[in-house]
Amino acid sequence: MDYSFEEKVVFMQEALKEAEKALALEEIPIGCVLVKDGQIIGRGHNARETLDRAILHAEMMAIEEANARIGNWRLLDTTLFVTIEPCVMCSGAIGLARIPKVIYGAANPKFGAAGSLYNILEDRRLNHRVEVEVGILEAECAGIMQDFFRTRRQKAKQSE
Repeated sequence: MDYSFEEKVVFMQEALKEAEKALALEEIPIGCVLVKDGQIIGRGHNARETLDRAILHAEMMAIEEANARIGNWRLLDTTLFVTIEPCVMCSGAIGLARIPKVIYGAANPKFGAAGSLYNILEDRRLNHRVEVEVGILEAECAGIMQDFFRTRRQKAKQSE
């Protein structure tokens, strides 16, 4: 579960590929991979608009795929790599899945629940705490989000 900096970069690049898939669907570009023993066992990207399902955040999709792949709801000895800080829903799911470590690229000051607005993952009142690491490919992870919202605002202005 301890990965070198270079390995973390490779896995975050994979999460960014997932974010690019969301972007191609005009979804908020967040991507995620779940890794066990150096292998990706779950992938996900935002698909709420595409599939009309409120819970289809990148983390939820990756958790679902990993559960199916290993045949267990407990995702022990895994690391979740996600481009943007998890929200309240995803942080709750991460804890319930018993994922021990989350690495995210950039903070989410408006919705983040892993350090920004809340700190669900490391809350000592809960029975499962998650180690959190921040900042792997931070500029790239923040940049894809900033570009997405900038483009969306420009389109909205043009349609006024």
